[in-house]
Amino acid sequence: MKPCVYLETSFISYLTGPTSQNIITAANQHITHDWWENRRHAFELFISPEVIDEASQGNPTESAKRLAITKDIILLVSNNEVIDLALAFLQEKGVPSQANDDAYHIATATVYQMDYLLTWNCKHIANAHIQPKLRQISQKRGYEIPILCTPYQLLQEK
Repeated sequence: MKPCVYLETSFISYLTGPTSQNIITAANQHITHDWWENRRHAFELFISPEVIDEASQGNPTESAKRLAITKDIILLVSNNEVIDLALAFLQEKGVPSQANDDAYHIATATVYQMDYLLTWNCKHIANAHIQPKLRQISQKRGYEIPILCTPYQLLQEK
């Protein structure tokens, strides 16, 4: 059985967006393309309605590219468990109140027992400082958060 990966919206944006003039962002885009071309087949891929909602925003041409990528990825539906856990992340300050969508991404990946949540959002998701609090909130409710990481961390095979 392949490990399960939840693809957060920033991953899809880096995959489909125009190459950035910022050297760090451009490097991250290159890593994202590398992971997509060489590693994605080693995983089962999943997204949520929040990914679709976020991907559909903004420039219509870019939005169409993002949505095209998502069409063949398994969609995890939101349910009361996801909503309750996302609210707990927010209420218990696992993520800041302005990071509502990020709380739902983490909650979806957690409730559906993903092995990894793949993101370039290192402010509110792949952030080593907030992960202990997220783990504590999740465990208190009987869940185990997935590994929250960037594509760079999943480039290498075991």
